[in-house]
Amino acid sequence: MGILKLIFLTNLLLLLPFQLQSANTYNVGDPVPFFVNKIGPLHNPSETYQYYELAFCHPDQVLEEKESLGEVLNGDRLANALYELEFAVNKTGAALCQQKLNSGEIAKFRHAITNSFYYQMYYDDLPLWAFIGKVEEGNWTDDGKGPKYFLFTHVQFDALYNGNQVIEIHAFSDPSHAIDVTEDVDVKVDFTYSVSWKRTSTPYKNRMDRYSGASLLPILQKTHWFSFVNSVVVVILLMGLLTVLFMRHLKNDIRKWSIGDEDEEKEVGWKYIHGDVFRCPTNLPLFSAVLGSGTQLLTMVLILFILAFLGVFHPYSRGTLSSSIFISYILTTAIAGYRSASFCSQYAETGWERSALLAGILFSGPFLLTTFFLNVLAAYFRVTTALPLGTLLLIFLIYTLVAIPLLVLGGVVGHRYKSDLQSFPVTKKCPREIPSLAWYRKTPAQMFLAGLLPFSAIVLELHNLCATIWGYKIYTSPGILFVTFVILAILTAMLSVGLTYFQLAAEDHEWWWRSVLRGGSTAIFMFSYCSYFYAKSNMSGILQTAFFFGYSACMCYAFFLMLGAVSFQASLVFVGRIYHAVKSE
Repeated sequence: MGILKLIFLTNLLLLLPFQLQSANTYNVGDPVPFFVNKIGPLHNPSETYQYYELAFCHPDQVLEEKESLGEVLNGDRLANALYELEFAVNKTGAALCQQKLNSGEIAKFRHAITNSFYYQMYYDDLPLWAFIGKVEEGNWTDDGKGPKYFLFTHVQFDALYNGNQVIEIHAFSDPSHAIDVTEDVDVKVDFTYSVSWKRTSTPYKNRMDRYSGASLLPILQKTHWFSFVNSVVVVILLMGLLTVLFMRHLKNDIRKWSIGDEDEEKEVGWKYIHGDVFRCPTNLPLFSAVLGSGTQLLTMVLILFILAFLGVFHPYSRGTLSSSIFISYILTTAIAGYRSASFCSQYAETGWERSALLAGILFSGPFLLTTFFLNVLAAYFRVTTALPLGTLLLIFLIYTLVAIPLLVLGGVVGHRYKSDLQSFPVTKKCPREIPSLAWYRKTPAQMFLAGLLPFSAIVLELHNLCATIWGYKIYTSPGILFVTFVILAILTAMLSVGLTYFQLAAEDHEWWWRSVLRGGSTAIFMFSYCSYFYAKSNMSGILQTAFFFGYSACMCYAFFLMLGAVSFQASLVFVGRIYHAVKSE
């Protein structure tokens, strides 16, 4: 049993995203690691295939590189190649291989060229890309007949080095070396490549900066900062306005109550429901699970921000982000169990076990079902995003042997060390009847208002996030993203407090679930924008559409739970404070 635990812990440590990589050094003529990775259409980032799905030159024995869990989740499938790019050795027109392509292989290449396929490789852990071919329309061809398809047969590698280290490399497909693959006829192709080396003064530690620098053009960067500052100013003004108006009304209400004037008391409705405002919410286990799951996801996001500030995530660091998300989610399941069980135990001696169990599956259940469906679809299309059976088994074992025990442990601790947050006792056996409410005081209208304002403050960053996930933009401003997330949380909390006050002023004491729905409503606007983003993009096909909407829905659902938990916690603290102030009076 001890050996099994040791083996499992060893494999778990291999999943950690922290890679202590030393700088690789080479002498002139030394071989440098070169791997081919994947191919895919430019506009469908989720539709990637293994490099040798097309009839490229390949070694006699194709050896796949051993990959981490994060790399597998990221869809990377590295394999060896025939390219020989020795350190600081120039080559011109070096022969790679002579390939005889049959009509079927020609048709595959033509399909790839039609859909703007690119290929990705790694040289000394530096990514490089190039297109497979080009299309010439009829008006550009010599005979003027229809489009023609050309397959590039020569790759030009331009590499830079500093001392004995590789700093930069580019790959260019040479249009002057191409063959016509318009017709389905057998053809012999000579694949060649050239390598050009030049010195550079760029230090090794800065060799990834060019990927970050290429992610934002200067004009777009200025627009990005201007829009960000504008959002911050609007948020500060809105927060100030809400604070002034809200505190003035609240102080007047407390003053009227303390004076004891019966005529003035009629204007203050929220004090009459003090016996119902802390009444146990309906469906307590599910409510507790929402808080637990939302708190867990919020903690996970904060951990990811900390890792980003520590410099763990580098552009094109294969699988680091995916590994970090997986590990941090597994380790934070204890928080979900603790929060759900602790809250549930405040109102009932039993049922905390159910709330902890629901907290463990409230997000992971729908997410795993979505992932399973998308994995089946990916396996059908034979894309690299399909997870192997061994990876699925490893995820299942980690979740069973690590996440579930942590969830149970958190639930037990939360039940035993529950906190008492009730500032006012429930004094009435029967709940007070809620008067008829105007349309703007009902849940749909409040959800619309509470969701629209925070969404308007984050829409620019949401666009950049979508462009990073579903495009080739590199997000290089974690600080801005963090401030935007803080603004989102603050706006959600303030709007929740304000709308809860107006709800209680109308003598409506059922604020528990409504506070969660108000906070989570921003996620509805986020998903609507994701749909708009897809409509404006060039993504297409069943596979890419399923991946986009499946994972976008999971992301927005996670925000629903996080913001719902933030919204309720803010309202709970506010309600406790005002009724404690009334009790003191």
